[in-house]
Amino acid sequence: MNKRTIMRTVILVIIFSTIAYTVYSNLTKETYELVKVGDVAPDFILEDLNGEKHKLSDYKGKGVVLNFWATYCDYCKEEMPDLEENYSKYKSKGVEILAINNAQKPFEVKNFTKNISFPILIDQSTVVFKSYNVEFLPTSVFIDSEGTVKKISAGEMGNKAIQKNIELILPNK
Repeated sequence: MNKRTIMRTVILVIIFSTIAYTVYSNLTKETYELVKVGDVAPDFILEDLNGEKHKLSDYKGKGVVLNFWATYCDYCKEEMPDLEENYSKYKSKGVEILAINNAQKPFEVKNFTKNISFPILIDQSTVVFKSYNVEFLPTSVFIDSEGTVKKISAGEMGNKAIQKNIELILPNK
């Protein structure tokens, strides 16, 4: 009988501990509002690989593609040349691409991006990743010239999908 009481007590302690931990973690976790199509894109300032600061609001008047990525992401590696091709095609039409890396060291990123001409930004604190609620890599956010999110694409895009989404954000259409 004594063993049974001890076992029940242990089980109850485990159950109550689990409940207490779940309640505590839900009350204390950081919450970020989900960025949705139609929202104004949250502003940020990040540095590129050359130490130059880029502020999203400085690009107002241009279409902007935010591409969230990492060097360990195979889909990101496959998508990057298509982004570069479209950057070459649309830069003169007022479209910028900002590639935002997921908190990796600059030396890891430099080798990976040596053939890329658009700005490569590193989100060391992952604040921008969190503010845009990025969960999957790659994720691209297409922002029009007024700063409004027009499209969010989670997962790898091919060349045609990138072109189609860029057409949504061309300034002065």
